[in-house]
Amino acid sequence: APVSEASPALPTAETGSVHFFNLALVPDVQIYNRADRIEGVTLSIWGENPQMSFALGLVNGSRNQSGGFAWGVVNYADDFTGGQLAAVNWTKGNYLGAQVAIVNFVQGTMTGFQWGAVNYAHTVTGLQFGIVNYCEVMESGLQIGVVNVISETTTWFSEFPQRVAPAMILANWRFQ
Repeated sequence: APVSEASPALPTAETGSVHFFNLALVPDVQIYNRADRIEGVTLSIWGENPQMSFALGLVNGSRNQSGGFAWGVVNYADDFTGGQLAAVNWTKGNYLGAQVAIVNFVQGTMTGFQWGAVNYAHTVTGLQFGIVNYCEVMESGLQIGVVNVISETTTWFSEFPQRVAPAMILANWRFQ
């Protein structure tokens, strides 16, 4: 039976093909091009693909909506679901899962767990554990560290115990 043109299950010229394995030196020098989705394993010096895979490399780039487990010196993603372990983890959009690094940075919503020296997320639902934890908005969660900042909180202890303060040492939270 023919498949309709709108079928999301088949790769298109715009999204590329789907492959199990990719090997990359840099994004333009790899087995498959950047648009191809990797669903399996990526080994790289610097790789960058949409993926749902185990990515092991110095720099792991995950384009579009990606996921799996990325282990490297630097991990960056558009949107990511899964685990990241690196010196620096950076997500441009939303993150769901666990990030462990010296610096974790999520520009969108982080749902899950960040463990690092410095943790930043625009919006948090979950736990930030580090030396410095910062978020603009805490939907529901806890920060544990030396310096903990939830910038949307404007008063000190007026909504305790649901919300603590704009900044606290040791712990800060907001629960609904």
